[in-house]
Amino acid sequence: MENKVLISIVIVPAIEDTVVDWLLEREEVSGFTSHSVDGHGSSAHSMSIGEQVAGRRKQVMFQFYLPEQAMSGVVEALTDEFHGTGLHYWVTPVVDSGRLE
Repeated sequence: MENKVLISIVIVPAIEDTVVDWLLEREEVSGFTSHSVDGHGSSAHSMSIGEQVAGRRKQVMFQFYLPEQAMSGVVEALTDEFHGTGLHYWVTPVVDSGRLE
């Protein structure tokens, strides 16, 4: 069985459509999940006054998994395409996955 990784990306809603288009164009990404999330953290300097009062920032999270050997190319392409947007990502090993039908 080939090793897979789960890539999670958190972005500001303003670039959601751009990220969707980018992911749909990637051959390595066979599908992905997206959902609205609230970001909480200590970087208050990057939050609006309203976000600081609420203690959260509206964000969008994307998750997809792919073969481990494709990870570095995808992360490099993310860096090239979305540098300066505040995109946050992390990579997690996938121990098991499947579809129950």
